[in-house]
Amino acid sequence: MKRVLLGFLLLLSSQLVTAQETETKPATQAVFIELGGAGLPYSFNYDFRFDKSKRDSWGMRVGFGGYAIDGESFYSVPVMVNKLYGKGNHFFEMGLGATFVAFNNDDYYYDNCYYDHNGNYICNSSSRSGTSFILDIDESPSVMGVLNFGYRRIPTNGGFMWKVNLNPIFNSNGFWPIFAGIGFGYAF
Repeated sequence: MKRVLLGFLLLLSSQLVTAQETETKPATQAVFIELGGAGLPYSFNYDFRFDKSKRDSWGMRVGFGGYAIDGESFYSVPVMVNKLYGKGNHFFEMGLGATFVAFNNDDYYYDNCYYDHNGNYICNSSSRSGTSFILDIDESPSVMGVLNFGYRRIPTNGGFMWKVNLNPIFNSNGFWPIFAGIGFGYAF
């Protein structure tokens, strides 16, 4: 009976050691879509931590966003470094980066319209230079600076994650302190 009990205890202890060795890694990567935020209108993003063993550490995100409607297009590529502060599933996120933007505005405006000596109506057209997304953007391509202050919820071992953040933006034409974003995605 003692041998059976000893064998059972050894088998149980070996299972406990094996369970400790296969401990799951924390979710330090995420893919998400963000409305507003650093990608401006919206963006698809990949975020990762430099230290794969800690979620509350320095990381980076890279994304792509934009639109094309009625001859006008706008594309953005947000690139940011960020730091998460917190425990469990709740984190304060702080970051700094740049959003590279490119646009094509095929709209023309007409000025100096008149009737010529034959009675034909003639207008001179000019191409619009620049565009605006919260702040004026003088030329394409261009760069906008972006700050990030927000909350991020990440499940411990991965799964559905979400975030909400304040993103002040700036460029050579000014500073816009109240721009926000909300993101949803999957952490792994």
